[in-house]
Amino acid sequence: MTKRALSTSDYDGIRSGIVEVLESARRAAARSVNAVMTASYWEIGRRIVEFEQGGADRAAYGEALVARLADDLTQRFGRGFGRANLANMRAFYLQWPLGQIVQTPSGKLPLDPNVQTASGESAAAAAAADDAATPPALATLAARFPLPWSAYVRLLSVKSDAARAYYASEALREGWSVRQLDRQVNSQLYERLALSRNKAALIEKAGEPEPGDAMTPEEAIRDPFVLEFLDIKDEYSESDLEDALIHRLADFLLELGDDFAFIGRQRRLRIDDTWFRVDLVFFHRRLKCLVVIDLKVGRFSYADAGQMHLYLNYAREHWMKPGENPPVGLILCAGKGSAEARYALDNLPNKILAAEYQTVLPDEQLIAEELERSRRQLEARRGGSKEE
Repeated sequence: MTKRALSTSDYDGIRSGIVEVLESARRAAARSVNAVMTASYWEIGRRIVEFEQGGADRAAYGEALVARLADDLTQRFGRGFGRANLANMRAFYLQWPLGQIVQTPSGKLPLDPNVQTASGESAAAAAAADDAATPPALATLAARFPLPWSAYVRLLSVKSDAARAYYASEALREGWSVRQLDRQVNSQLYERLALSRNKAALIEKAGEPEPGDAMTPEEAIRDPFVLEFLDIKDEYSESDLEDALIHRLADFLLELGDDFAFIGRQRRLRIDDTWFRVDLVFFHRRLKCLVVIDLKVGRFSYADAGQMHLYLNYAREHWMKPGENPPVGLILCAGKGSAEARYALDNLPNKILAAEYQTVLPDEQLIAEELERSRRQLEARRGGSKEE
């Protein structure tokens, strides 16, 4: 009996079906992780609030409680449980209290805190009765939060209750990604709608997606909030070339002598509701300071300098230890034919210290030459050719 060859159409049919199953499963997994994380943070917020409502003496220690919890939880579970995050969890519970959650059909967003309930109670009054209610199980609670945690964090920064409720309902109804939600909030869509004479046209135009709006399941799992919740290390680069250059430069700096001590790569930091990643962080033993390194696969711009100073201010406040000198930044640009390295020394408190830094730190031209050499070698290797 002869074997019948598998036709192209038959194979394409089964392959496309399996691809659809896997893509759906990945999207469901990303949603599931986000929902459980959001439910957990709501529950943490509830416990903090109920502790504070346990009497005047407890309320007085509310800030001390958050500070102590932040230290203990960070030691045990890693980053993601600092004071700012715990404050977000507390605020999250206050904006979406149990009285709303248990009355909300699964898959629907909680009501706006100012909206009257069927019994005539306000959401604020429902929150006051939360102590007497029994919170649902975590799995049940997770079904009540259809948006990712990063979306709720963005919504918490919206001061108006009515605007927050509008953005939340539209994000769910229109399937906005967090990027779309952020853009609509930043553009003050709610306020513009109130003034617009043609609301339908404005809503239609606002709903048009832009390149990069859609998030893949991989990006959803790589969300910094999710990585912190799962305590997963985050090593992420925009391209294979950037990743390889970071690795090469780390080795190069370590080979310059024993002054550089490696601290980490792709170090996450959060400023307000925006996440950034610092490519490399070293400690310079002789200067007794952190060296923050940012790589740009392109030409240098003044925006790069501004971003570096943002990193340095953050590092000085959050990463610098007692007895250390202020951190210094190194901006590396790897554009074709324009590799360059620039130190950011403007944040140093005096010119004498800046002069010492310039004397001790490696020459910028030396680093730029190594950067250009590494870039050429890597691109030649990727192209399958040898460097001349």
